Amino acid sequence: MKITKSLLQTGALTLSMVATGVMAAVSADEAAKLGTSLTPVGAEMAANADGSIPAWTGGLPKNAGAVDSKGFLADPFASEKPLFTITAQNVEQYKAKLTPGQLALFKRYPETYRMPVYPTHRSVTLPDDVLAAAKANATTTKLVEGGNGLENFQSANPFPIPKDGMEVIWNHITRYRGGSVKRLVTQATPQANGSYSLVYFQDEFTFRDKLKDFDSTKQSNVLFYFKQRVTAPSRLAGNVLLVHETLNQVKEPRLAWLYNAGQRRVRRAPQVSYDGPGTAADGLRTSDNFDLYNGSPDRYEWKLNGKKEIYIPYNSYKLDSPSLKYEQIVKAGHINQDLTRYELHRVWHVTATLKSGERHIYAKRDFFIDEDTWQAAQIDHYDGRGSLWRVAEAHAQYYYDKQVPWYTVETLYDLQSGRYLALGMKNEEKQSYDFNYSASESDFTPAALRQAGVR
Repeated sequence: MKITKSLLQTGALTLSMVATGVMAAVSADEAAKLGTSLTPVGAEMAANADGSIPAWTGGLPKNAGAVDSKGFLADPFASEKPLFTITAQNVEQYKAKLTPGQLALFKRYPETYRMPVYPTHRSVTLPDDVLAAAKANATTTKLVEGGNGLENFQSANPFPIPKDGMEVIWNHITRYRGGSVKRLVTQATPQANGSYSLVYFQDEFTFRDKLKDFDSTKQSNVLFYFKQRVTAPSRLAGNVLLVHETLNQVKEPRLAWLYNAGQRRVRRAPQVSYDGPGTAADGLRTSDNFDLYNGSPDRYEWKLNGKKEIYIPYNSYKLDSPSLKYEQIVKAGHINQDLTRYELHRVWHVTATLKSGERHIYAKRDFFIDEDTWQAAQIDHYDGRGSLWRVAEAHAQYYYDKQVPWYTVETLYDLQSGRYLALGMKNEEKQSYDFNYSASESDFTPAALRQAGVR
């Protein structure tokens, strides 16, 4: 796999910046590459050497396909057939463009795990104001507090031209997700034999500057607000999680509250962070596994290894089809791979290693982050013995009508137990993501939790 040479020549600069505690922004000359040799968010504009990854030409138009009455999008690539399918029988031929986690899944499920590989489409762009903010960030945004907070940050993508691993991770954490969204999604945690029950969530999410009553003159350390209500099964229905995600979590840790419908009580929830248990996940994910990775990066050392070309899930419209039933997606061992779509894309490879003296169930994580969206596509998780334990894989799609990249389904495979978690399915729900959702700051207060938790 090819590693971009220039990225490996920043060691001395990075060390000097760490020593001062403040990471410097890039120069105006470097920022001028955005929109020329680099896309507006910092990806390589050009095709790769053999053309298997095409040049970026602006992404899909807003009218790339029909939008049904529930907001589900037509697949603009529905007529395409796989170029080839990777199986356990031919995986050696393609291993140079696969992650260790993907290779482990072929080994764990040799009879059923497969990857249909399609032509690559660089389908994503973002709204003009978000692209303008990314370019402004390039010369103004800095890391502070040892890299655990941001200064002079606008909207999304603080480091379109990253110089180290922590800057890449901040791009994932703060990436553009539409500003505000309301969604109805499900989560499955199948047993090894494939049997499962669904948990249903109603999520409300908004970045602070998208609030109806946003006050730009009011100083705040909040990056975004998140509220999640469990609507089924009945034993969990009415429980609500509220999170105020802070921009500098060393200065001010994440604020979280839980409303327990049975007790009718609101309580602070400091456990909703790091390796605290994920909501209704049967022990199969940590709090910071949500969105593939979230939260404060302070417990890890972050190493930027460079760029690679690998096969990642992309343009997953087929998997999001409202004609599918959940039972067609959730199978024993892994989701139905016949419904997936993989493409060759350039990714940033970042390794997170647990700091000495810090605690987390994952001693190391390998991140593979898509260059066009700054979304994590794959993350390999290692335990304290150095063994590969869990493999996260996000099936992404681009909501072209709203110019928003996000996940269709997040999966987290436990190689030891043979179980997995699939989060984000909405095929049978009454609507797709609602990006017209609008909220006030008062909607995200602990006092508002009781009303949100009514069964």
